[in-house]
Amino acid sequence: MKRNSLSVENKIVQSSSAAKQPKLGFYSSLNQSPMHTVLLDWGHLPHHVVLRIFQCLPLLDRARASSVCRRWNEVFHIPDLWRKFEFELNQSATSYFKSTHPDLIQQIIKKHSAHLQYVSFKVDSSTESAEAACDILSQLVNCSIQTLGLISTAKPSFMNVSESHFVSALTVVFINSKSLSSIKIEDTPVDDPSLKILVANNSDTLRLLKMSSCPHVSSDGILCVADHCQGLRELALNYYILTDELLLALSSETHVNLEHLRIDVVSENPGQIAFHAIKKHSWDALIKHSPRVNVVMYFFLYEEEFEMFFKEEIPVTHLYFGRSVSKAVLGRIGLNCPRLFELVVCANGLQPLDKELICIGEHCTNLTALGLSECEVSCSAFIKFVRLCGRRLTHLSIMEEVLVPDEDYSLDEIHTEVSKYLGRVWLPDMMPLW
Repeated sequence: MKRNSLSVENKIVQSSSAAKQPKLGFYSSLNQSPMHTVLLDWGHLPHHVVLRIFQCLPLLDRARASSVCRRWNEVFHIPDLWRKFEFELNQSATSYFKSTHPDLIQQIIKKHSAHLQYVSFKVDSSTESAEAACDILSQLVNCSIQTLGLISTAKPSFMNVSESHFVSALTVVFINSKSLSSIKIEDTPVDDPSLKILVANNSDTLRLLKMSSCPHVSSDGILCVADHCQGLRELALNYYILTDELLLALSSETHVNLEHLRIDVVSENPGQIAFHAIKKHSWDALIKHSPRVNVVMYFFLYEEEFEMFFKEEIPVTHLYFGRSVSKAVLGRIGLNCPRLFELVVCANGLQPLDKELICIGEHCTNLTALGLSECEVSCSAFIKFVRLCGRRLTHLSIMEEVLVPDEDYSLDEIHTEVSKYLGRVWLPDMMPLW
C-alpha cells in the first residue's frame, strides 16, 4: 500500500536518480542533489513577490488583481504599496487620459492617507479638475507627505482656482506633513503667507522647491524660505523674484551648498516688465559658496527686452532661448558666460552668427552641448567652432537649414569635417516631412 501511495513527485525523483549522470563538470554536481517539482500556486506566492508585481501594475489592473484571492487582497492594502500615488483628474469630455475613479479616491483617503509619502496630482486644463485636486488635498489631514507635485498637463488650470481655496488646501498639507522635502507647485496661486506656513513646519527637511510662474509670491516670500530652510539644495523660480538679497541668503555660511538654481525669464507683454539687474558680487558670492551649482536660465523674451542681461559676467551653466535672440546678446554671452555648459538657440533670424559662435567657442571653454534652430551659420564658421571645442562637444544638435554653404564647404562635405573633430560620426538634424 505504501508503494502504491507514492506521489508523482517521488516517482519523478526516483526516475531522475536512476538516469545516467555525467561524471565530470558542473552538470554532474547539479544532478547529485535531489530534484523537486514545483507546484505553481499563484495564491501562495510570498507577499513580497506579489507586492513587487503589484508595484508594476497600473492602478486599475492592481485593483482587479486584488479580487483574485484573499492573499492578494491583503497585499493590495500593504502600506508600502501606497507610499507613492498619482491622482489623475480630468473631465472626460475634454481630456485624453484616464481619471482616478472617485470611489478609489475615497478609499485611499479613508484607508491609506497615513501611508502616502510621494504624492502628485495630474490635472487637465479644466478648472473643475484643479478644484477636485484641492478638495483631495484638504482631506489629507493624517498624512506625512515627503514629496508633493501639482502638474497641469495643458494650460495652468490651478491658476483658475480661487486663491483662498487653493491656499487653504495647500496649507493642510504644509501643517500636517512635518517632513516635506520636495515640492513642485509651479503655475499655482501659492502666496507669501502659505510659504511662511511651509517654513514654520518643514524648514529642517525641505530640499527642493519648484515654484516658477507663481505670481502671488514676492521676493520677500522666497527670501523667507531661503533664510529658514538651510538645507534647500534645488530652487526654481521666476526672475522677477530673484534678488541680490536672495543670492546672498543662499550663500550664507549656515546654508548647504546649492546644487541647482533654475530661473525662468518670461515676458508675455513686450515692454510691460522692467527687468532689474543682479549685481556681479551677488553672483560671485553664490559661486564662492556653491562652486558646483548649476545655474539654468530659460529666456522667453522679445529682442528689445534683453537690454539688462549679459552686460556683466554671470555664472550661468545652461542657457535656453525660446524666442528670437539678437546677435548682440549672443556676442555678450561669449564674453560674459565662462561657466556655460549648454546653449540652445531656437531662433535668431537671417543674420549669420559666425562671429558670435566662434566667440562662444573661444571663451566658453566648458561648453559641451549646443543646439541651433531657425538661425544661420556659414559652414566654415561652424567647422571652426567645432575645431575650437573638439571632442568635449558631447551633444551637437544643428538643424540642416541652419548651415549655409560657402566657397570652402558644401553641405555634403561638412559632416565629414565635423565628424573628424568630434571623433565620432555626426550628421545635422533634418525636419521630418509628414
